[in-house]
Amino acid sequence: MPAAQFAVFGHPISHSLSPQIHQAFARQFGIELEYRAIDAAPAGFAAAVRRFFADGGRGANVTLPHKAAAYALAEQRSTAATRAGSANVLTPLADGRLAAHNTDGDGLVRDLTERHNVDLRGHTALLLGAGGAAHGVAWNLLDAGVETLTIVSRTAETADALADAIGEPARAHTRYWSDLAGIGSYDMIINATSAGVLGVSLQLPPSLVGARALCYDLSYGTAASSFLSWAAAAGARYAFDGLGMLVETAADAFELWHGQRPDTEPVYQALRRRSA
Repeated sequence: MPAAQFAVFGHPISHSLSPQIHQAFARQFGIELEYRAIDAAPAGFAAAVRRFFADGGRGANVTLPHKAAAYALAEQRSTAATRAGSANVLTPLADGRLAAHNTDGDGLVRDLTERHNVDLRGHTALLLGAGGAAHGVAWNLLDAGVETLTIVSRTAETADALADAIGEPARAHTRYWSDLAGIGSYDMIINATSAGVLGVSLQLPPSLVGARALCYDLSYGTAASSFLSWAAAAGARYAFDGLGMLVETAADAFELWHGQRPDTEPVYQALRRRSA
């Protein structure tokens, strides 16, 4: 019997650790599976996904830049995916339709609160970016007790749209990117932009970093290095990349597909040692 087929879709995708993570999870339960990375340009994404599932694919993760497109492809959507308007997990239903899930926010909060022992309650947070990644985490940060969420994007309209969707003007509001040098400091800064993945420097003012600030990049590895270097130079107390979030979101997807919850810590530690 051939191994069950799973994949991650992105563009670019060669850097993805998802195949290693899912294989490690599968070994914990003696499950045989094949998990591959599929590079799909935006114009060909929908067709590539349909082809994968038509050929018997059992589940797919989705990363930049396809999370909104994945949501649009699905006929059934989880609550988290619906409020984010984006999806990072696709699962086939018995009738051939696709179900969309978004595990980004849960994964981020679990990494911060359980792995890094951060109490999110009362934080003033700055969210950089307003695309699919930002949509995936914004609500969860507020649910976890973040006091205020200031959303800043190079495209002001996308930031406004995210704040409007959240619908809590007293807690979630926007500022212009050009205002960053004068809007004061924050005790949590989340980088949800794709700048690091694209190799672009954000050129952020150090004044954003509060005295005991936590800085977190949703990317990991090389893609997060520029932001984390800036955070350290600006005096951030904590600077984390998104490796732990990646492992946690993968665990959520694995549980959706296999009905079993993997132990994430040994997988996270092994990947961290490998990247050290």
